[in-house]
Amino acid sequence: MSTAFFWIFIALLALGTPVVFALLIGPGLSLVLDDQRQFFATLLSRFYNGVDSFPLLAVPFFILAGELMNSGGITRSIVNFSQSLIGHVRGGLAQVNILSSMLFAGISGSAVADASAIGKMLVPAMEQNGYKRSFAAAVTAAAAVIGPIIPPSGIMVLYGFVMNVSIGALFAAGVVPGVMIGLGLMLTTRVLATRNDLPVASRRATWRERGQAFRKAALALVMPVILLGGMLSGFFTATEAAAVAAGYAIIVAPFVLRTVGFAEMRRIFVATAMQSGVILMLVGAAVTFAWLVTVSGMAEGIASAMLGITENTSLLLLIVNLLLLLIGMFLDAGPAILILGPVLAPIFVEMGVHPVHFAIVMCVNLTLGLATPPMGLVLFVTSSVAGVRVESIVRAMLPFLAVEIGVLFLITYFPPLTLALPRWLGLIQ
Repeated sequence: MSTAFFWIFIALLALGTPVVFALLIGPGLSLVLDDQRQFFATLLSRFYNGVDSFPLLAVPFFILAGELMNSGGITRSIVNFSQSLIGHVRGGLAQVNILSSMLFAGISGSAVADASAIGKMLVPAMEQNGYKRSFAAAVTAAAAVIGPIIPPSGIMVLYGFVMNVSIGALFAAGVVPGVMIGLGLMLTTRVLATRNDLPVASRRATWRERGQAFRKAALALVMPVILLGGMLSGFFTATEAAAVAAGYAIIVAPFVLRTVGFAEMRRIFVATAMQSGVILMLVGAAVTFAWLVTVSGMAEGIASAMLGITENTSLLLLIVNLLLLLIGMFLDAGPAILILGPVLAPIFVEMGVHPVHFAIVMCVNLTLGLATPPMGLVLFVTSSVAGVRVESIVRAMLPFLAVEIGVLFLITYFPPLTLALPRWLGLIQ
């Protein structure tokens, strides 16, 4: 079987075809050109089997939980709690933006949701406080990429499903890198605040005021505690955890906080169904594509080519990181993981890299692509929210992006940063 499907896929992407259709048309057209129509039934079977999976039920449940909590006024309570903690320091609102993203990541698991929710609230507030609008948007975009790294994470669910890696272990392994990125961004902001004399957001809150702010945010903050606590203790699986999170959000948003009406609930369920449908179609198409990559011998060819360059694991990790950073500039994280995971992961696992370690490196790397030009989705969302050109956001974001890439290489070459927590919890050997 030839590799024509791959070049058809690349050509379709270059023409602007949506990824899911490029993934389906490429293999189908290739079989016609190779006169191997007998494999059409296999393609359809692979597509169906890729969608018909219990672990993938976690995706719509996590989306539903995030949509409900975000629409329930949770974002404001998290921002207020963050401001009570660090709003008094120089560059306080920028620090609040980053801390809010770290806390919000434990609820939404989505960089786009983070950028939209936090950006709508804090970008105008930062501008009124004396920040340049481009800088405010840059902080929002840089912090938003933490969303899929700190669990729960949709892309980790996809990776775990495709590569048969424990989703609980992936979630645990993502905690330290996510916190490292957040702290790195906060340290960078502190340096920029001192250098550029950025404003102080508010007076120092009293402990009583912090306690009040915490109580208002507690209903939101307890959700990731229940979710991760249940998963990491082995009380329930990732899919069950997602269902618990969605059930919790359904109770809290409309009945406890009373901030989501039944009309809004209908909109949220429809939006969740549409997003889930798109993701599941993408998964089915990517599983089909990955099967062709394997049976065509392309995966072995790529492995041989990489090992032909060098057999040094450290150098190969550098090469694959640079490759993924480049791919992340043009391809969304989800499709990139579904397509490249089955190709790259076996190479490094065979060389002795732990499957969970490589998974986190790949997920973090491609997540950074959400905030890099020219196709970074978070950049476009932030640009729309802030009303600032993407080019201006990118220029202001360069110091933050440098920090995030630095953290990426730290976790690449120091595996204990990702593996210590899941090992301590007994999730991996």
